Order: sequence, then C-alpha cells, then structure tokens
Amino acid sequence: MTSDAHLNELGEFLKARRAELSPRTVGLPDTGGPRRVAGLRREEVAVLAAVSTDYYTRLEQGRARAPMSVLATLVRVLHLDDDQRDRLFELAARDEYVPRRRSAQKVQPQLRRLLDELTAAPALVLGRRMDILAWNPLAAALLTDFGQVPEKKRNYARLCFTSPCFRGLHLNWRTIARNCVAELCLEAAQYPGDPELAALVGELSVVDADFRQWWAGRQVAGLRVGTQRLRHPVAGDLTLDWDSLTCTAAPAQQLVVWTAEPGTPSHDGLRFLASWTADPYQQARDEAA
Repeated sequence: MTSDAHLNELGEFLKARRAELSPRTVGLPDTGGPRRVAGLRREEVAVLAAVSTDYYTRLEQGRARAPMSVLATLVRVLHLDDDQRDRLFELAARDEYVPRRRSAQKVQPQLRRLLDELTAAPALVLGRRMDILAWNPLAAALLTDFGQVPEKKRNYARLCFTSPCFRGLHLNWRTIARNCVAELCLEAAQYPGDPELAALVGELSVVDADFRQWWAGRQVAGLRVGTQRLRHPVAGDLTLDWDSLTCTAAPAQQLVVWTAEPGTPSHDGLRFLASWTADPYQQARDEAA
C-alpha cells in the first residue's frame, strides 16, 4: 500500500471515530438543533485537540501527517480504547515506513545460557523497544514477577511508566525513566515508522505527562551503565550498579546485570535476596507472616 493510501486510511479511521461521538460525550454544549453530520464536527475535534480546523481537515483528507504529540491528543479527544489507539499509531507509522514482517523476538541461546549461570546477580535480556525477553529468578525477585505480566505487555519502559509498584520501588525513578525515553528515541531514529514502537510511544504519551514532555524533548543520550537506588520490601534499601552487554550474534538484544560493591549493605541485601529466592518455603513463611 502506498503512503497516500495509508494517509487516506488514517483519515477514514479518524472520520469513523468522530462519527461515533456526540458533543455531550466530550463535554461540549449540545444545542439540540439539527446537525448535518453524525457525531462531532471537524471544527469541534480541532478545538478539543488544540489544532486548526484547516490542519485537522487536511489530516482527515489524507493531505497531512500528524506528529506523535497530535496523535496522543487525538487518542484522548476521540475516546479511543486500547485497540483503537494501537490502530491509530499503526496507521500513522505506515505513512513513513512499512516494515517487513518480523518473527517474534526470541532470546539468543547463548544469552539464555549465560542468564541461567547468573545466580548471584539479577539479570534480564532486553530486545527491540525494550521488550523483556528473558530474566533470571533474582531479577524477578528484585524488580517484579515478569511471568505475571502478559507477554505483549512485558516491556521495561511500559512497566517503568505504568506500574505503580515498579515506580515506587525506584528511589531515583526519574533518572531511570528518562533513560528509558532516551533508549526509545534511539530506537525510533534507527527504525523510523515502526508501528509497534509507535503504538508503545502513543500509549505512554497518553498515560504519563512526564513521558510526553521527555519524548517531545527528544533526549537521545541513552546510558549503557548506571546506578539504581531501590527500596525493596524484602532486601531493604539497595544501591546497585547496572551494566548492559550487547549480544554480538543479535545486536538488538542486551543482557542487563545488576551488581553491588562487595562489603556494602547493598551487597549483603542482594545476597539475602538470592537466598530468599532460592528457598520457596522461606518465601511462603514471609508472605504468611
């Protein structure tokens, strides 16, 4: 499908969603008089989205493209559900780039073996878009039970911005969150128009004001090493250094490992968490207490 055809498809999608809404639904006064069109008028959507009527008209007519910030606003204005939001960002991304069909991401066997050998350090494997592909038990004990997160939602940046527990765990959450945004910016520069990335960015732009601001700033200096300060319910306060190692056989995959300086309370806390993780009976006793 050509770029113009995708723009037309995006315009038809917006018109269909607009027709489903009434002024009362979006908080506009309803005069009760006859309306020439079903649902909202273009100028009403334009006012709610803080864009000009001419620009919104061109958007529906397939004569204009929408930046991420406008798309995120339209998600809110048109009351799109999750599936509709993903569809909107997919159509918008296709205007610029139609990716080849990719198989599902799978962790490289070498990384899987290395991950299994790491029993004293939390570690996980990140793929494209910061998707979480694999983890060891200590990483699950430190951060969250990734196995309880639906596979399609198992993404580090998504957890960082949408999980209250994940956010509350990190004492330096803003530093970690901004680095997630920087990583996604780098990904967007490398894979422009990736519909899955566009859907993720759209979702996070809608649900979190910090993400919207930082994404608009286009910070691109992502970090490969850093420090995380955690307040863990079992291990207490931890200051951990993290490092990311890129897999030569699969450059899109990174092994992220957390360690603590030997002889520190954080090192002792991490060792305690490792022993607690290895003893399911202790976990059950602690949870029952």
